[in-house]
This record gives sequence, C-alpha cells and structure tokens, in this order.
Amino acid sequence: MRPTPHHPPGPAHEVHAEVHAEVGVLVTPLLPGSACRRAREVVREVLRAAGVTAGEVADAEIVVSELAANCEKHGRPPYEIRVLVVGGVPTWCEVVDGDPDLRWIPAVLSRPRVQDSPDALAEDGRGLLLVRELSQGRCDAYLTTTHATGTPAKAVAFALPTGDRRRRPGCADGPGAPAPSERGTVG
Repeated sequence: MRPTPHHPPGPAHEVHAEVHAEVGVLVTPLLPGSACRRAREVVREVLRAAGVTAGEVADAEIVVSELAANCEKHGRPPYEIRVLVVGGVPTWCEVVDGDPDLRWIPAVLSRPRVQDSPDALAEDGRGLLLVRELSQGRCDAYLTTTHATGTPAKAVAFALPTGDRRRRPGCADGPGAPAPSERGTVG
C-alpha cells in the first residue's frame, strides 16, 4: 500500500527513508598537477571536522596522497575524490581516475602481509602496500564511472578513521565500507 494522508508510511518505509537521509557522498574534482595537494586538503578538512585525531588524519593524508599520485602517474583524467559520509561521519574515501583498467591493483591490496618484501631501493611499487598497511587492510579497487563525465573509470578506496568509532583491524568490509553492490555508485 502506498502512503497517503489516510495511510501513513509503515515502520519499514520510515527506516528505509532514514537510512537514505543519513548517507551522502562528497565529490571533489582533482586537477592534474595538484591532485595530491587537493586530495590531502579534502581528507584533512572532513576528518578534522569529524573530530578524528591528528595522527589518524596524518595517516589518511598519506594514503590519499599516494592514491592521487598513482592516478596522475598511471591513470588518466578526469580525477576525483569521493568521501562517503554515513550519519554525518566520513567513513570511506575513493580516489577515481578515468582509466578503467584495474590491472594488478586489487591483487596488491588484498595480498597477505607475509608476502610483502618490497625492494627498499625500488622507486615504484611500495605505495599500494603502504595504503594497505595504513588502512589496516580496509582498502579495495573496483570499476566505477566518473561523476564529472559518467565515463568508465576505476576507484581505489580505503576506510577513513572515524574517531571514537575506529576501524577494526583486519576487517576488510567493516562499518563504513560500502557493500560490493554499492561500490562505484555516486548518490
């Protein structure tokens, strides 16, 4: 039955409406040449406003800077950063570029730690390992579309620290991470 003035919505409809009202996505374009700086600014601003500790903000800035640098080095424009906000708390961050080729990114992000033996002198190859480490394994890569153009793209994402509601170590899909069916959508 559809809600009318004589038949108000039932509890299930009310809960569904409340959930949608509490979820939002902040989308910010990243310009070539300044993507790292702008991505750090966005993450710093939203996490400070949420009351996250300075140390956790610094770690998140390192992660997002690494991902934005990878966009510029290995991807192609348009670039954007998306921050998923649930109940007023920033929980998940995606860095998106216009190249939909995931290559080996998901494998690196999901590789068990015991396999890590990066070459200390290598110029490349350690960034995604750092992302995985600083996000406590709560990171992923998946196909999406860009908000700006609607064209195919990829997102490399990680869970943001949430102050008192901390990430659980080793939990790849804990609170704040979108379900696989929701990843890559902009609401």
